[in-house]
Amino acid sequence: MYPINLKRILLPTDLSEGSAAATPYACAMAERFDAELCLFYVFEQDTGSTYVRGMPVPGADSEIEQLKQQVAESLADWIDTDWEAKLQTLRVTGEGQPSVEILRYAEENRIDLIVMGTHGRTGISHALMGSVAEKVVRKSSCPVLTVRHGEH
Repeated sequence: MYPINLKRILLPTDLSEGSAAATPYACAMAERFDAELCLFYVFEQDTGSTYVRGMPVPGADSEIEQLKQQVAESLADWIDTDWEAKLQTLRVTGEGQPSVEILRYAEENRIDLIVMGTHGRTGISHALMGSVAEKVVRKSSCPVLTVRHGEH
């Protein structure tokens, strides 16, 4: 039998219900293994929101800063206070394509387990949008636990 030794758990979140469903699993695993838990939010790069035909959109920088502040506040309150008292947590943000940034962060920080929610998209929505969780599962060098909202 091989012992499982988890020291770093990554909880990517898009602040959705799917991510919220994965949070108790990540917290329980972090508590069980006395592991560090890292909440990770990725700001998707979308030049269309800050530039139109190569010209900066007035006020876009202030809107981006406001969004970053809102995300920081949400991450600060993401974990229930009962869990927070028991866990060593980090809150990190990145910018780029979510699946790429999650995989990059996991690799660079020697993450032992990724716990993430899924949206459960199927059909044309899945084909057009793809799945961040699916990409992470396929390409991750560490185990990935996916939790679908509404499942036990």
